Order: sequence, then structure tokens, then C-alpha cells
Amino acid sequence: MAALSIPPPPPPPPSSTSSAASIPWPNPVADPDSSSPVPSPADDPNHFPPPVADLAEEESDRGNPMKDDESPEDLASAAPVPAVSSSSSPPRVAESDAAEALSVLHLAFNQDHGCFAVGTDRGFRIYNCDPFREIFHRDFDGRGIGVVEMLFRCNILALVGGGPNPNYPPTKVMIWDDHQSRCIGELSFRSEVRAVRLRRDKIIVVLDNKIFVYNFADLKLMHQIETVPNPKGLCAVSQQQGSLVLVCPGGQKGQVRVEHYGARRTKFIMAHDSRIACFALSQDGRLIATSSSKGTLIRIFSTIDGTLLQEVRRGADRAEIYSLAFSSDMQWLAVSSDKGTVHVFSLKVNLGLTANDKPRPASDPNAPTQSSHLSFIKGVLPKYFHSEWSVAQFRLHENTQYIVAFGHQKHTVVILGMDGSFFRCQFDPVAGGEMTQLVCYNFLKSESFY
Repeated sequence: MAALSIPPPPPPPPSSTSSAASIPWPNPVADPDSSSPVPSPADDPNHFPPPVADLAEEESDRGNPMKDDESPEDLASAAPVPAVSSSSSPPRVAESDAAEALSVLHLAFNQDHGCFAVGTDRGFRIYNCDPFREIFHRDFDGRGIGVVEMLFRCNILALVGGGPNPNYPPTKVMIWDDHQSRCIGELSFRSEVRAVRLRRDKIIVVLDNKIFVYNFADLKLMHQIETVPNPKGLCAVSQQQGSLVLVCPGGQKGQVRVEHYGARRTKFIMAHDSRIACFALSQDGRLIATSSSKGTLIRIFSTIDGTLLQEVRRGADRAEIYSLAFSSDMQWLAVSSDKGTVHVFSLKVNLGLTANDKPRPASDPNAPTQSSHLSFIKGVLPKYFHSEWSVAQFRLHENTQYIVAFGHQKHTVVILGMDGSFFRCQFDPVAGGEMTQLVCYNFLKSESFY
């Protein structure tokens, strides 16, 4: 695929002030927490044409993704570990690897979960999930990147500085073009950027108490949203073309806010009594899974009308939920937490009906049981005993932060750890139980786990 051609930006103006586009809905209001992007859209009306180049394909076309000052040894060449079944003793990183590993500041999948990005105290790295390989890395002379947001496999990324020696101010979102190996624009704010979300047509920037939505083509402010304190930068956006749904924390504890931009409608859902700790949005924006700071229950809602469609139980003890992920067919939900176990739940939602009148699908007699056999005295026993439990599990180390997504191969799960661990596992949708480990790598080193 041909490289994306983006005109070089003009020199930044001597100062920037808040500006907002004038559009029929929503009506953005100039805000002191934000300032004009650099370069100004007025200076360059053709700024940011739709990015379409594929990084993996471009790297293949070049034949060698290395820059002039890189050596072949810099690229990961890990050998996979033979497939083994998961056990109660999860694999460990070799001690020499752990001692020499980079400090991971940020870890995130791209929009289709086919790649993932790593921000470190020295720069950033991009990897392919299946097969596992490093696509490229960029080092910034010991300066850190705290947020790396990919746009599918495009050459355009959003970067935010991080760590003890940030490469960019943590109050700026830098638009990086990897074909030019330079930043071609920026968005500046008066408080730290907690997260960035990208669509092909939008840039979403998350601050502690506000979220800003910009048009990608001209960086004009489209909308701004007030939220409760959001230090984790919780925000999710749909990726289906022609339908823009954005989910963020609401204005009060336990509430999520759903913005349907196509229908010009806002929906508030009281999801939990406690603070919202994590949520995930399906690719088409129709389902949202939420968990609270208790971390025992995960609830699945319709974003259209706020109906509670299903509730599943991770466990009985409190836990911090690190990530939630829907499968592409919306039949499965994966959950990771500080308890060190990744759970996969079967979803039983029918989006054509509401929770009150939707029939439950007939259960497969061979399928694993996700609810208690004591349901006949469900009105007597506590709710715990008739909860829906996970179909499959994979054991990891407690208190290590892992994020999870479904792989492109059927019934596979990809797990990434802040310690540099990469796992691809497979679960049996009929028998359930412990997942089978397919591969295991340390993505920060060229050696694999043992």
C-alpha cells in the first residue's frame, strides 16, 4: 500500500488559545483546559487527510523496518514455547530478563486486536499478535512515552509523553507519522492527558474531568464532556463505520454515559452502586460491559436503551478489574483482574429483544454449566449461589497487570502483561475449564519464557 502523503506542518504560532468549531450539534464551548491544535486548521485546510496506510504491509514492502541506526539484533526473534496446558503454576519471566527489561508505561491493543503498542521509558514499540513479531520500535534517547494509541495498522499514531523523563509534555497529544518519523501536529491542554482514543474520523482526548472529541481531518473540536474524576482515563468508542458511539464515566458514582452521535442522543446508565472501575464497548457500539470497584460482578447493558441484559460473576472476593473485552461475534466476554486469573464468559444476549421479553437460548446439554445447580432454591440462598460463572480460565500471577483480547483465530485469547509477558491461549467452548497455552513470549526481550 502506498505511503500516506501528509504535508509538513507550518511553524507553530507564537501562542495558542482555546478555539472551537461551530457546528449544529453538539455545540462545543471554548474551555480553558484546552488550547488550539498545532498547526492550526486555518493555516492548513488539508491537514490530516484520512490515514489509510498499513504499517505491517509497509514494513513488508520496505523489506526491513529498521532505521539506519538500528541493528538486526534490535528486532525480537523469539522462539515459541511448545503448547502446554495451563496449570496452577503460571510461567515466569527469567530473572535475567526481568532485571534488564525496559520499564513499561503503557500497554494497549489496536482497534481490531491484531496488534498492540507498548510505551516505555525509552520510546515505543509496535507488535503483531498472530503470528507474534515486533513490527518496529522507536527509541527517543531515554525519554518516555506514557500513551501510545494506534489507528488500526496505519502509520499515524497518537503519543503522550510519560515516565520520569517524558519525551513530550504529558499535557500534549502528539500526532506521529511513522513514515516521516516525526510529529505532524499536536493538541495542547492545561492538565495531564490520561488517555487517547482514535477512530478513522475522530480523535478523543481524556483528561481527569473532561473528554474532548475532535474531527481527525481538521482537528476541529466537535464536543466536550464533563465527567467525574477519571484518573484511569476510562473511555471507549465504537469502530463501526458510520456509527459513532462513545462511552465514558457519567456525572455521578456508578454511572456511565453513552453518546450516540448519529442519533444526537445521550443515555445515562446507573450500572453499579460503587465507582466504575472498568468497561468495554463492542465494536459496533451496541453492548457495554461494566465492572465496579468491588470487581465481583460484570454487567452487560444495551447502549441503545440501557437495559441490563446479563450479569456474570468473576468471584466472591473484591478485585481490581484490569480489562474487559468482547469477542468480535459478541458471544464471549474476557476479564482480567489483580487476582491473576483470566476468565471467559458465555454471553446470552439477544439484541433484538429487551431483557423482559427475550427468550433465553436453549442450553446445550454438552455445554459447561455456568450457574449453580441449586437454582431450584434460588429464592432462599444468597445471590452468590445462582450466579453465572466463567466457562474457561487461565491462571497467571496475582498483582501483575494484564490486559486481554480475543485472538483472530477462533476461541483464542491474547493476554499482555506489564511485566512483558505475551500469552496466546485457546479455550474449549464445550468442555470449558482451564485454557490451553499456545505460545508464551517476553515481548521486551528476544528470549522466550521458560
